[in-house]
Amino acid sequence: MRATSFRKIAEQIMARCDELAAITDESGGITRTFHSPAMQRANALAGSWMNAAGLEVSEDAAFNLIGRWPSANAKAKTLLLGSHLDTVRDAGKYDGPLGVVLALATVEHLKQQGIELPFHVEIIGFSDEEGVRYQTAYLGSRAIAGTLTKKDLDLIQEKGIEKAKRPKGEFFAYTEVHIEQGPVLQARNRAVGLVTAIASQSRIRIGFKGSAGHAGTTPMDLRRDAMAGAAEFIVLVEKCGVTATVGQLEAIPGASNVIPGEVRLTLDIRDQKDAKRIAAIGALKTKAEAIAKKRGLELTWKVMQETSSVPCDPDLMALLKKAILRHEGEVISLPSGAGHDAAAISRICPVAMLFIRCKDGISHNPAESVRAPDVAKAAAVLADYIVSLK
Repeated sequence: MRATSFRKIAEQIMARCDELAAITDESGGITRTFHSPAMQRANALAGSWMNAAGLEVSEDAAFNLIGRWPSANAKAKTLLLGSHLDTVRDAGKYDGPLGVVLALATVEHLKQQGIELPFHVEIIGFSDEEGVRYQTAYLGSRAIAGTLTKKDLDLIQEKGIEKAKRPKGEFFAYTEVHIEQGPVLQARNRAVGLVTAIASQSRIRIGFKGSAGHAGTTPMDLRRDAMAGAAEFIVLVEKCGVTATVGQLEAIPGASNVIPGEVRLTLDIRDQKDAKRIAAIGALKTKAEAIAKKRGLELTWKVMQETSSVPCDPDLMALLKKAILRHEGEVISLPSGAGHDAAAISRICPVAMLFIRCKDGISHNPAESVRAPDVAKAAAVLADYIVSLK
């Protein structure tokens, strides 16, 4: 299929991303978290688009939005397409929602062309990929994969979301289109790229607890300053040898004239190799313990999430590569340093991913930007790929 035939479709996709961007829990930016009022409104809006496209629309027990295009063969397996509709705080327009509305527009185009597929298609808007509300990502996709733990269920205030589990073998493939969140495609002047693997990831909550005191009367050598201990640790995180981020920092009691008696922080740590990530975590924990001991602090260390690295399926990648070659002069293959719902869904079926170029590689930021011609090309690639599946 020619990318030029998707130009108007790309304009619709961009406009729908704008509409979703207006739905937020917090004014002054885009924020949608798991089962929040804004997420419910986003599901309702995207669900109305699915309904208008002639899909069977539902929401499962984990609040994932699903649009189903059934095959004439009732016994056929299902292709799963989509991404997530939740966001980080103060997000951009495209991380997640672009993959949902692009999949919907592509499937709607195939339906309008009278194409009949030998399998069912489901388009999904996952309810939680970013993990903002509970600091544990992939709640929607892990519910479908049946991999939520008792700790997850105890943490989540919603009951019964484990009922969203789908049988292993129901889906024969999952394919996700997503912005690259990096600068490679822009540097190579390519609209789309083939994802080879998704990096492993851990999320950890860390606490340093000392003693609060008066900022003017407590001698420097008698302080148990939790912030000083946390600061020393953060500098070590930056030098740990893998991709690591301290994204949240909370000082308690949080007054300008009080020595912080407690500091809570989050650690996000990733690498393409599981062993390297695990080794870095072990080394950082040992250093945190040493800092706490030296400064007379108490240390808490709680792992909130761990995801192993996930290779994309070779057979699906081969088909996606052929589709890319029809529209690009070369195929740029690259791993994803960011996590995606594909990592969770890989537990129940093979997965593949297509990246779209994003301006300057910026994501998780209001400056997130994509070009309509790139979106059109991605939709054309996805359409060719879907038709090539058997």
